[in-house]
Parts: sequence; structure tokens; C-alpha cells
Amino acid sequence: MWTPDPIAFQIGPLAIRWYGILLSTALALGTYLAYREAEKQKIDPEYIINLVVVAAPLGFIGARIYYILFFNLEYYLSHPAEIPAVWHGGLAIHGALIGGIIGGYLVVRRYRLNFWQIADIVAPSLILGQAIGRWGNFFNQEAYGYETDLPWAMYIDGAYRHPTFLYESLWNLTVFIILILVRRKKFIRQGDLFAGYIAMYSLGRVFVESFRTDSLMLGPFRIAQLVSLIGIAFGLIFIIYNHRKNQEPQAQETTKRRS
Repeated sequence: MWTPDPIAFQIGPLAIRWYGILLSTALALGTYLAYREAEKQKIDPEYIINLVVVAAPLGFIGARIYYILFFNLEYYLSHPAEIPAVWHGGLAIHGALIGGIIGGYLVVRRYRLNFWQIADIVAPSLILGQAIGRWGNFFNQEAYGYETDLPWAMYIDGAYRHPTFLYESLWNLTVFIILILVRRKKFIRQGDLFAGYIAMYSLGRVFVESFRTDSLMLGPFRIAQLVSLIGIAFGLIFIIYNHRKNQEPQAQETTKRRS
């Protein structure tokens, strides 16, 4: 039975892994899309480069720290040399988001930019990057689901299983398409795209997580699902508040005209 090789090719003793190739591709493509969108919105695109230079490493570090702390702390305490070995896998998207948002906020504050405008610019790039990056799990044969006899099951770790990385990748791609289609619509308010990204990604993660075999548990609950429920609540509350806030001045203006 064929299984993917995590190593794409070798240059002498240096092994180039698919995981690294996919993450690099996601970063490059996401940066390009955000750069072009910044140009269209008359924002100096160099700010996007500066943001990536700061947010990407912090996101990467956050993803690794989150994974180590919450998924396998005992192992890494016993094998500290494995802590930097990210080529073996072990990055958590929620940690990446926390680190990346902190990095983005620092850059936005440094250059006195509008946080929500920049967040909306990068939101499609983030979810597209996640869609691409999930395929690193395929080549590393990790983040898979329970055994199943469904026609699209994949042979992983000695059994046919739910390809949960594929489920999430397809969902993320769907969210990317939705964001691209609606971002120029008149009903979109500043901050809506980023909040929508958080809410929609989290919704998909709640579903996909229910099939995974490696979920971190808190009693009977999967922590990733709990965090995702918070993400859904944040996104919905933000969008509702954002639109009510923008409607109030219009309502007041209409009242003045009538009087």
C-alpha cells in the first residue's frame, strides 16, 4: 500500500520536506495576495512586507509553543532536542493565530495603521495559507481521523481513515472563495472579513475535530472545539455589533431629516 514520503528531495545530507515546501508556498502566496490587495486599497504594500516579517515568525513560534504545551509537553520535557524539530510536524493553528495577531498588532501600532483594515486585507491570505498548509499533515501522515469504510477514506497508519486534513483543507478553500466574493460588496463593513474568517474557519474546525484521533481533551470536551466555539461567538458578535454601530448614525440622520 502506497504511503507518501515526507521528504520531497535531498541536496546532499539536507532533506527538503514537503511540510516545509507547503508552508513556504502558503506564506509566499498569502503575502502576494495581501500585497496586491493593499495596493488596490491605496496602502503602501511595504507595510504588508513588514507585517509578514514580524507576524510570520511570531505565528510560527506561537504554533510550536501551543503544540508543545498542550499536546505533548511530557514528551518534549523528556526530549528537549526535539523542540525545534518542526520538520517532524507539530504546529497548532490556534497558536499560530495568537502569535500572528500579536505580531500584526505590533506592526499596525508601529506604523499607526487601521487594525481592522489590515486584518481584512490579510484574512483571505490566512485561510488560503491554512488550506495549503494542511497538506503537510498528509505527507507527514498526521492529524488524521478515525477508521472508516467510506469511499474517500485514505490508508494511514495501517488502516483506512477519515482524511481530516483534506476535510479542513477543502473547507478552508471554501471560506477563501467566500471572502474573495464578498469583500467588495456594499454590505461589508470594516472588520467583517476578518471576523467572518474567524467564525467560518472555527465552524469548520468544530465539525472536522469530531473525526480526529489526536484531539487534546478537557474532560469530555475537545479543546480545539471549545476554542473554535469561542471563535464562532467572537465572529458573530463582532459582525452584529459592527453593523448595528454603523446603522445608528444613519438612523439618527434619517430622524433629523424627518424632523
